Amino acid sequence: MGSSATASDDSDVSDTEMEDSVEEAYKELKSGKHHVRLWDGTFTCPYCPKKKKQNYQYKDLLQHASGVGKSSSDKRSVKQKTEHLALARFLEKDLPDGVGTSKPAGEGDGVSVGAGTGTGAGESKGNAPVVSCDNDDKFVWPWIGIVVNLPTTQTEDGRYAGGSGSKLRDELIRRGFNPTRVRPLWNYRGHSGCAVVEFNKGWPGFHNALSFERAYEADRHGKKDWYAKNDEKSGIYGWVARGDDYNLTNIVGEHLRKIGDLKSISEIMEEEARKQDKLVSNLTNIIEVKNKHLEEMAVKCRETTNSIEVLMAENDKLHQTYNEEIKKIQSSSRDHLQRIFNDHEKIKSQLESQKKELELRGVELEKREADNDSERKKLAEELEENSIRNSSLEMAALAQKKADEKVLKLAGDQKRQKEELHNRIIQLEKKLDAKQALELEIERLRGSLNVMKHMGDDDLEVLQKVEAIHKELREKEGEYEDLDALNQTLIIKERKCNDELQEARKELISGLKEIPNRSSISVKRMGELDGKPFLEAMKRKYREEEAEDRAMELCSLWEEYLKDPDWHPFKVTMVDGKHKELIDDEDEKLKGLRKEMSEDVYKSVTNALIEINEYNPSGRYITSELWNYEEGKRARLKEGVDVLLSHWRRKKRLIEMD
Repeated sequence: MGSSATASDDSDVSDTEMEDSVEEAYKELKSGKHHVRLWDGTFTCPYCPKKKKQNYQYKDLLQHASGVGKSSSDKRSVKQKTEHLALARFLEKDLPDGVGTSKPAGEGDGVSVGAGTGTGAGESKGNAPVVSCDNDDKFVWPWIGIVVNLPTTQTEDGRYAGGSGSKLRDELIRRGFNPTRVRPLWNYRGHSGCAVVEFNKGWPGFHNALSFERAYEADRHGKKDWYAKNDEKSGIYGWVARGDDYNLTNIVGEHLRKIGDLKSISEIMEEEARKQDKLVSNLTNIIEVKNKHLEEMAVKCRETTNSIEVLMAENDKLHQTYNEEIKKIQSSSRDHLQRIFNDHEKIKSQLESQKKELELRGVELEKREADNDSERKKLAEELEENSIRNSSLEMAALAQKKADEKVLKLAGDQKRQKEELHNRIIQLEKKLDAKQALELEIERLRGSLNVMKHMGDDDLEVLQKVEAIHKELREKEGEYEDLDALNQTLIIKERKCNDELQEARKELISGLKEIPNRSSISVKRMGELDGKPFLEAMKRKYREEEAEDRAMELCSLWEEYLKDPDWHPFKVTMVDGKHKELIDDEDEKLKGLRKEMSEDVYKSVTNALIEINEYNPSGRYITSELWNYEEGKRARLKEGVDVLLSHWRRKKRLIEMD
């Protein structure tokens, strides 16, 4: 039944689907999801985990993959065939030489990574432990490597000396293991021949540590080789520190217990998961508070919008009423002017027709004058009458001219009235807006008055008091706005003056650095470690030639401690009712320093710590400051300027003397 079902499934799969499955499996192999090449140079089939034989040579694995992929047996499923065909393609295209060398993890050794949580910014594929590593194994955390059998030489006084840790660190970096620090271990006899190699705390550091261990195991210089009793030991041996190393009673175990803890991969991942869950919970609470605030603001916004819409509707109605009245006034004025012009035209046409008639009659009278005297007399009489009529016509023309001028004046007056009416409309609109604001204030006062009616019979007196209070409040608000504007101006001027003073202080510090100065006012490097106590302490333990090197090495080590932001040996206590940070005397590093070295060395380190915490707590680097060495405090700008002027006067006197 099973074989027939498999054969039926194989027959249903087309060549295109088969090729797509092979391509998908091939991409997974290229991305490193399955590991093929082992650390010792042999190969394994990731699709046959239950098979007894797990280590293949390159040719044997290629033959195995090709045989399974091209098999015509019904016992093989389509998935098995496509996966082995993809493996054969991967071996032929991406691993044609089949040479397995000892490389650091992440450089083609086929070590895959599981899905885990990242431990810091910038971690990509190396953010989870290696699959081949047991998550319950106990490791020293932060990740520590151990190197033993380091070459040492015996000095004349019987002590042992060895190479510096920085040289071995550079060698390991060159080999691609990327350690952060190498610390040689010293005992009462000098260099112990052992050192610890520190890696980054994140998963990339863990991968580098395992690569470091595998490289030494591949060269037969691993932990098992070191503890083997039948071989002669030569060269450097190295491995990653685990639980058995942590519990050793020698100098290595003591140092591991001092600088690290014993944790398993599972514990570290659980701790990271707890931190992630706590962060998500805090962010969820913040989002809920913000959403509630947003909903409240939305309700207020809707209420304000509704009130504004009501006011806008009322304003539109008033504007519409005023526009209609203005249109009526303009229409009536146009009709009145039109009637005046029509009457003027009628009178003018009548006068023109009468004038023409009189002229014709004058011509006829002149003709009749030549006929007889009687007619001449009549003509004279008619001429006199005609002249009288002409004079009356001229008077009528003057009256018409005056009427025309009056009409033009009326038109001008009408235009001015129109402009005045337009300005009046604008003023009315402004008064309307003010009226609306006043109405709102009146309604509010009416509401207040209704409340005050229940306070007693002296309502008018209470209202007058309220009005007086409102008037005084408006005056106070005006004064407050003026004072606020003045305050803002003064703040801007103060900030500008402070910026100028800071720039002047920086320039003064820069100038004092470049001139010789023997006064008590000078430039001090805040947070710089004083090396004299270290040298004095080393002279008591070593010869003078060796003491200087020892002092420089110890001083540089504590300078690195001072720069470390993770080391904060301070405690907060109440001093004069205020919280103040003081040196924590119970800090392990400081207690060890005071016990092993002198009190002067301890004071040098604590003074540098206090200066860094006061002047540059975030950057943790040395800064320059103008300092009064006589009073032991920060110098004022005036004191520095006096020193600079004194130096300038001395220079000037020397130049005048020359």
